Amino acid sequence: MSNENNSSASVTFNDTRKTYDDFIAVDGFNARIEAGEFITIVGPSGSGKSTLLRMVAGLEEISDGDIQINGQSVKGVEPQQRGIAMVFQNYALYPHMSVRKNMAYGLKLTTDLSGDDIDQRVRETAAMLEIEDLLDDKPANLSGGQQQRVATGRAIVRDPEIFLMDEPLSNLDAKLKVHMRTELQRLQEDLGTTTIYVTHDQEEALTMSDRIVVLNEGELQQFGTPEEVYDRPANRFVADFIGSPAMNFFDVELNGSTLVGEGLEYSIPSSVAETIGDTQTASGLELGIRPEDIRIEATGENAIPATVDVVENAGSDNYLYLDIDGQECRVRAASGVTPTVGETLHVTFDPSDVHVFDTRTGENLLVDEMEQAMVSDEPPA
Repeated sequence: MSNENNSSASVTFNDTRKTYDDFIAVDGFNARIEAGEFITIVGPSGSGKSTLLRMVAGLEEISDGDIQINGQSVKGVEPQQRGIAMVFQNYALYPHMSVRKNMAYGLKLTTDLSGDDIDQRVRETAAMLEIEDLLDDKPANLSGGQQQRVATGRAIVRDPEIFLMDEPLSNLDAKLKVHMRTELQRLQEDLGTTTIYVTHDQEEALTMSDRIVVLNEGELQQFGTPEEVYDRPANRFVADFIGSPAMNFFDVELNGSTLVGEGLEYSIPSSVAETIGDTQTASGLELGIRPEDIRIEATGENAIPATVDVVENAGSDNYLYLDIDGQECRVRAASGVTPTVGETLHVTFDPSDVHVFDTRTGENLLVDEMEQAMVSDEPPA
């Protein structure tokens, strides 16, 4: 079997909507996935991730709007005619069939290939996945990782235009999950097949994706590269959901060119203050800063006093939980940074790492400022 898939397909969502009685699962979703992309859909439980995937697969009807594969609407198209193959969380292997028969079963149902051609595809795919010595085993005799490979192989042999994967690694232990994550990335790059991958694990999303869809309550929050959703989150929800430990948030007001909150004052460049001031929401702001962007320094301009509450050793890093006038501040520091509980530190951060959110809309008011900085390769000033 060729390692290049020449029939990879684009997927376009046009105001796609799914409702169950009065419940809106997906609300007016718009996005275009290019052929060959690896797209991850993330969001909390109930955000509409799996529903979106199942509409592409044909397992759920579209309530309103449309989904197109290579420019053709899928409405009225049977699942087996959509050029997709799906890998589920529970693998859905037939326990009474061997690995060989599990992998071949879908081809026998949906193609006119001869038995010899089907067996060749199965053997080549098994070799690619390094499970050729398991072809005569039953699923009950396989480990979780081996079952995951079989389920993936069953999808690969169909040579689909689109892979749909619904949390396929969630049943694996942490070490195996990381290994299989790498394997899936390698396979997708080798095959070039458009892949839509649903997960609740943001680390999977950040490490595997060409682009990430962030959903909340059925609505698209942001669709961008891992760097975009992490470094330039569109709103507070994305900023809070993506990243571990989570971003720190502090209620502030803008006083001239200074952000002022409980226990903190932070001077910002005048151009940034003007951008914030132009929104007419200067009395309803939140300052956001990621834990790894915070530095511990001696007193000086923009140094904020904080008391050490907890120190967690995470191996290569230490996580410091600080108190700033009753507000928790998380700091990701090097393993050698081990302050004493109760000690007073001073923390600061660069203006280019600051996020400011409108508390009414949740909008990140500095996204445009960040985009300009990326273009010029200079921090906002």
